[in-house]
Amino acid sequence: MKNFENTIIRKKISSRGGGIEIDCTDFGFAGVKMTAYQNYLGGGMLGKVCGDCNASDWKEHEELVELNRELREYFHNLTNPDSEWEGSSFEDNQKRAVSAY
Repeated sequence: MKNFENTIIRKKISSRGGGIEIDCTDFGFAGVKMTAYQNYLGGGMLGKVCGDCNASDWKEHEELVELNRELREYFHNLTNPDSEWEGSSFEDNQKRAVSAY
């Protein structure tokens, strides 16, 4: 997994989700910003980690799609409690709803 620490523009994490935004210049995409974010579903459960990018056709570029998957997994690791009772794998998280509304 890539090291995103030096590329973080902003990061807000809480028990109710949050988000992270990175600058993709260090990964070969000058001027491109990417996000990963997560909503609160209720009952102490966070929703699926989603992502987006400011490049209009980013989903057509395999490298950007993979970078977004890694960023979403990185964010999941930041928000997911490492607990026998609360923890879930990234794969299980991706099966959840995005929003409770």
